[in-house]
Amino acid sequence: MKLKHLYIPCLCFALFSCNDKADTKIDTPQESINTKKFSTKDKTIVVYTTADNTNLRLTKTDSLTFQHAEQPLETEISVFVNPNKTFQTFIGIGGAITDASAETFAQLSADKQKELLKAYYSKEDGIGYSLLRTSIHSSDFGSGSHTYIKEGDSALTTFSIEHDMKYRIPMMKRAIETAGGKLLTYASPWSPPAFMKSNKSMLKGGTLLPNYYQSWATYYTKFIKAYEKEGMPIWGITIQNEPMATQTWESCIYSAEAERDFLKNYLGPTMETEGLGDKNIVIWDHNRDLITNRANVILSDPEASKYVWGTGFHWYETWTGGDPMFDNLKAVNESFPDKKLLFTEGCNENFDATKYQYWPNAERYGNSMINDFNNGTVGWTDWNILLDQNGGPNHVGNFCFAPIHADTTTGQLIYTPSYYYIGHFSKFIRPEAKRVSTAVSRSVLISTSFLNDDDKIVTVVMNKSDKTISYNLFVAQEKTVVKIPPHAMQTLLY
Repeated sequence: MKLKHLYIPCLCFALFSCNDKADTKIDTPQESINTKKFSTKDKTIVVYTTADNTNLRLTKTDSLTFQHAEQPLETEISVFVNPNKTFQTFIGIGGAITDASAETFAQLSADKQKELLKAYYSKEDGIGYSLLRTSIHSSDFGSGSHTYIKEGDSALTTFSIEHDMKYRIPMMKRAIETAGGKLLTYASPWSPPAFMKSNKSMLKGGTLLPNYYQSWATYYTKFIKAYEKEGMPIWGITIQNEPMATQTWESCIYSAEAERDFLKNYLGPTMETEGLGDKNIVIWDHNRDLITNRANVILSDPEASKYVWGTGFHWYETWTGGDPMFDNLKAVNESFPDKKLLFTEGCNENFDATKYQYWPNAERYGNSMINDFNNGTVGWTDWNILLDQNGGPNHVGNFCFAPIHADTTTGQLIYTPSYYYIGHFSKFIRPEAKRVSTAVSRSVLISTSFLNDDDKIVTVVMNKSDKTISYNLFVAQEKTVVKIPPHAMQTLLY
């Protein structure tokens, strides 16, 4: 079934290949001049809006035309787009299919399963996800811990992904099919098996013991080969989820130097030896606060850096009470412009079923996505795509929000505002798009823009204020005037 309020035409885009690393080569995030001049001539601006205290959910709300622009006044609010200045090339937006997502999905009726898949992965009837993250064996989001080997098997002779064949892999295959046959897919480990660690547990931190470095490096390659044997191409891996966090769930600590040395002496060479040198390796996979230290240590070492595609990051640095550290992304981008930035995880914590429609949760997504992209990020990955009515299953009680929840007692799907805010980006910005120079004249609005391969620009504008705002959209020497409701997100397609 089609999602309510979604009356949006299919956008043409170039399919992103997950099989050939040559296809993943993208421009550096530094500024470049667009040699193909963008023209506003005869173009219509189609506006889609999601707004608090309204029924607007990715709803087409206006169709506007450009007119010649005069110098704006200081009293006016404006968004300025320079289509001739482009930056990083976009690889996609998506979310994680965890064991929790797959276990919840399996409890839905066939109709609701189909609805959920279309809601995320259909470009026509949903929000067109093009990225997929999953875990290498278990994370906290699932009914329990598991690995792919028998405990103590350092030779990995018992390696098997049979556990994942019950729920996770069938859901992933259907997601890929719904997305048109291809999803850029990558995987992250939360912890090595218990016997490989200093604390002899997959939970509560600990470190990887040196005598198991090679065994653990080989484990990644076995995972990739097993999944690809099931017809799911793996674009890449991250080395360790949240390597500085001792969690009550699956976790493992790496200092910057430890991650560097494991990568350059074991994981990188092993990937090449096993014929997987074309896979992309992402370092850090943790919050923005310490990202510069991790990047400086690893990417300044040529023998480690040569294996690195880019740096992954999360948004949870605010747990200390501070604000999101978007400027740290800019610092990494400036220091290592030949490497990429990838948002690998974010969700709203502390699940509370009374807050399904809590608007600040959606605004957290909008604020992060716009600022992350404007600081050079090439792709953005949400955490669980689906959780149940308890914010799980999670085997250590770390219950959280997802953009869509399933009430397994009633069989219904619950769409949160976060789903629609993400959709303002993922439905319209397609792989291979280039970010376009965009600025705003007042802090009440934030904005980003991308130029798709079909020569259409997508400008996303977020109003964080309590007031309806009329703003000018300047594109080169042309403009139009747009009205955005309070606490709203808009996508302008032209």
